[in-house]
Amino acid sequence: MELSIGVDIGGSHITCALINLEKKEIIRETLTEVAVDNQGEAHEIIETWSEAIKKSMRNIDPSRVKGIGFAMPGPFDYVNGICLIKGIPKYEKLYGINVGEEIRRSLALKAGQEVRFINDAYSFALGESIAGQSKGNTKSMAITLGTGFGSAFIENNVPVVSGDSIPRLGSVYHIKYKGGIADDYFSTRWFLRRYKEVTGEDADGVKSIANEAIRKENVMEIFKEFGTSLGEFLAPVLNRFGATVLVIGGNISRAFDLFGPSLETALRKNNCSSEAYTSLLKEDAALMGSAFLLEPEFWNAVKGALKYL
Repeated sequence: MELSIGVDIGGSHITCALINLEKKEIIRETLTEVAVDNQGEAHEIIETWSEAIKKSMRNIDPSRVKGIGFAMPGPFDYVNGICLIKGIPKYEKLYGINVGEEIRRSLALKAGQEVRFINDAYSFALGESIAGQSKGNTKSMAITLGTGFGSAFIENNVPVVSGDSIPRLGSVYHIKYKGGIADDYFSTRWFLRRYKEVTGEDADGVKSIANEAIRKENVMEIFKEFGTSLGEFLAPVLNRFGATVLVIGGNISRAFDLFGPSLETALRKNNCSSEAYTSLLKEDAALMGSAFLLEPEFWNAVKGALKYL
């Protein structure tokens, strides 16, 4: 059984698990989630991450693990494993540190046990392509809807990060839209702002707005508006890339029943035949995508794209 560790670094937590690479399965009893002080000192963050990984390996011989794959938020030097986060109130103390080397040292990894890194949005998209909603599709796009608007393009289980078929930077958050950029409109910020405009009141999150939408038509219209705008925005992007599947993750995806129908209608009205689905793997997708960095054939296909992420 070929094993690797998949790691997903969130804003305030680490999630990790052993992955069976042959079966493309998470070994559920090894799933570990630990809170992290993202403003702590570098050595404290590395120690917390290392202890979480140790918990995932506690019932096996560590030498059986091929290595560790990290799904990391940017900015980050994914090729060399160096954190470049600066000016953002999380993990700033890791700036300039070779995280790969520190993890290797902390866990006393053996020669041949690699530590590899990939952007978290692309790790999510790869996980869905390997074992989720877009499995078996040549070209897919994945988006995450939450505090920000994440996106990734996948062809034959490999990230597409440059070329004429995708937007600049290999993502869509920065594209100009309605007097701002896409990130302003397809994120939690938009819902909170629009809810205030419609009701005159403040909301504490998309979940509470969704609960209210079931009872109030004017609030339901917010989700319909969101879905229509998202479909109109994504249709030309999906068509240009040739994606047959759009996979949607992130916290806002939990309200897909409310905005999904209008999204799909807008895609069809804009001559886009891509099928839209919510993530099958959910939080497991990034674990799967990062763990597969330790599968040789997959790694050889993916590593060339890392310098562009």
